[in-house]
Amino acid sequence: MKVDAQQIAYSNVDPIIEKRKRKPPLWLKGFVLPAVVIAVWQLIAGLGFVSETVLPSPLLIVQSFISLTLSGEIFGHLKISILRALCGFLLGAGIGLTLGLIVGFSKRSEGYIDPTMQILRTIPNLAVTPLFILWFGFDELSKILLIAFASFFPIYVNTFNGIRSVDAKLFDVARVLEFSKGKQLTRLIFPASLSSILLGIRLSLGAAWLSLVVAELMGSSSGVGYMIMDARQFSQTEKVFVGIIIFGIVGKLTDSFVKILEKRLLKWRNSFDGVN
Repeated sequence: MKVDAQQIAYSNVDPIIEKRKRKPPLWLKGFVLPAVVIAVWQLIAGLGFVSETVLPSPLLIVQSFISLTLSGEIFGHLKISILRALCGFLLGAGIGLTLGLIVGFSKRSEGYIDPTMQILRTIPNLAVTPLFILWFGFDELSKILLIAFASFFPIYVNTFNGIRSVDAKLFDVARVLEFSKGKQLTRLIFPASLSSILLGIRLSLGAAWLSLVVAELMGSSSGVGYMIMDARQFSQTEKVFVGIIIFGIVGKLTDSFVKILEKRLLKWRNSFDGVN
């Protein structure tokens, strides 16, 4: 009795395909840990082990979120916070990207600029906050500049390192092809260092969102940070948790956006994605 080789091949492949189909999607796996934490949290709060003023139940937090959403209060604060973070990020990341390109491309510029940047990079945001208040007051300018200060260094360092990690042999090829400085920058350096630059953008967005909290807590009459401080004064802990969760969700969404952008721009790159 003859056995068809093609049938054997399909019989071996089918179980593999079925096994892959049975696997839950990657995005769904990310909900497992939060679901477990929320379930345990609700159980502890429901049994009354902890006071609601100290640790409100997830159900109470959801009710507070719905109430703030229906009243429109949450959208007003969130809109202002996003605008502050965006303005500060664009200012800081724009300057950081430009300086990173200049210093990374020119060794002479590195000698003049980079030592000062490395000194400033080690200064915490909280240390310069009093100066920003003294110089610019509690207005929007001080908040935007504080966010820009935090957003500047991640993209500057990653752009600089990305350019310096470009293979030197590519520059030899560029010299043979008689590339101008502009062509070297646009056709060689920028594409080769794009991965590091996008990583810098992700880190800068995270830094902008973190410094936004500091900026709004140091003195503000609007924004998610102000909403948290106002709720704390009246012991509305569930409202504080709503603000914290909003910061986390928006931060994750912005990070995911850059990750999607990174996958599309770097789809030509064949890199290790991890073991299943």
